[in-house]
Amino acid sequence: MQHIGIVACSAEGAALCYRTICAEGARLLGPHVHPELSLHSASLADYVDCLERGDLQGVAELMLSSAHKLAAIGADFLICPDNTIHQALPYVEPRSPRPWLHIAEVVAAEAVERGYKRLGLAGTRWLVDSAVYPEKLAAHGLDCVRPTAAERDETHRIIMDELVYGVFKPDSVACCQKVFSRMQDDGCSAVILGCTEIPLIMSDSNSPLPTLDSTALLARAALKRAVRGDGLRAKG
Repeated sequence: MQHIGIVACSAEGAALCYRTICAEGARLLGPHVHPELSLHSASLADYVDCLERGDLQGVAELMLSSAHKLAAIGADFLICPDNTIHQALPYVEPRSPRPWLHIAEVVAAEAVERGYKRLGLAGTRWLVDSAVYPEKLAAHGLDCVRPTAAERDETHRIIMDELVYGVFKPDSVACCQKVFSRMQDDGCSAVILGCTEIPLIMSDSNSPLPTLDSTALLARAALKRAVRGDGLRAKG
């Protein structure tokens, strides 16, 4: 199996992705089995500083620093369980020592497979203001509905002031449910959980719309690539 390198940004999202790969590996491959995994992260504060200044080249340098460290210890390919900093991937890939899986491409492929056509997007203000998802979705003939300005500001606050610290509040769940319901009224058939921490409070069990969990989908795609098989099926 190939060695997966995780370029982490926030602790909660990276930890959830790591755990998901390990859990899915055991489910698909047998008790306690998963690929070799390595994780590296710069300080989240360094990423936030670059994002606040709109410095995507700076974000790219942080990602590349992690990429080179992971390549040096044997990672065969790289993933980043953070949707927002995928904005910098075009600056990263030409200089990267290893290939990457793109989280939005993985989500778009799943949406096509499940027959969704119009998708709501939830994430940080930096993400929903960017072209990360609209471009990947449009390439598959899919529509993207972004939050309103007020919705994106409140969702951003929930993510950056609560979720990245492991704080989960009922009021924040209710806020997300309200946003997703509005997206449903706007004709969305599903919503992208486009922040790797949002699945910590939202899922199909409490969402008015079916969810596309970017964290879980990236983890499963990485697992598939690591074992070099597209036709994995759960044991039992």
